[in-house]
Amino acid sequence: MSPLEMVVVALAGVFAGGINTVVGSGTLVAFPALLAVGYPPVVANVSNSLGLAPGSLSGAYGYRDELRGQHGRVRRLLPASLAGAVTGASLLLVLPADAFSAIVPVLILVALVLVAAQPFLVRRLASRPERRHEHGGLLLWTGVLLGGVYGGYFGAAQGVLLLGLMGVLVPEERLQRMNALKNLLVAMVNLTAGIVFVFVAHVAWTAVLLLGAGSVVGGQIGARVGRRLPPAALRAVIVVVGVAAVVKLNL
Repeated sequence: MSPLEMVVVALAGVFAGGINTVVGSGTLVAFPALLAVGYPPVVANVSNSLGLAPGSLSGAYGYRDELRGQHGRVRRLLPASLAGAVTGASLLLVLPADAFSAIVPVLILVALVLVAAQPFLVRRLASRPERRHEHGGLLLWTGVLLGGVYGGYFGAAQGVLLLGLMGVLVPEERLQRMNALKNLLVAMVNLTAGIVFVFVAHVAWTAVLLLGAGSVVGGQIGARVGRRLPPAALRAVIVVVGVAAVVKLNL
């Protein structure tokens, strides 16, 4: 990569780390950035998953106060995330590269719909009856498992998906506590998939290091000032970047 391209990837990591912490869908920034500097789609996806893992951990640490008292939920849901991540990463490696190139535009469009629908999902939270399991029950466990599969395979908007599921299925009034739990689960999905990729896939280590450094900074920024940022503006940026990625992949 040229110096300018390295700066672009690092800045994409900062932005993606911040968005992942606040909303989710940072992959829709980092993945197109890696495509733009010339990486093939599968290599870009593998490097993106590994590179954004430190940022997700950084964001989870920034939300550590909101995680207090949620150890029971973590113990129940984390195994589902880990199993899903291994399955999704394995699918990425087993399926042919052509299949990934064909599937990713569809996954991005689905992710964009989830990003745009997030306000509706959050509003639905208030209208749900309070007959919900403290830890979300089997339905949430299954949803987290499938979210881990999706995250291990591609990952864009897995955080939005988890927030929507937890918002509907868990009796928790404070959305920030659900966001903290989401950050931890997404971090472990990215890290687990990344570990799988280290041993059996081609990793662009320069991109990983640049994304990782940027995403750590972005994760802290997102945790500190995320509540002050206008969510509508963030969603608009994500949608624009995601549409650009779909266009690029289909050229």
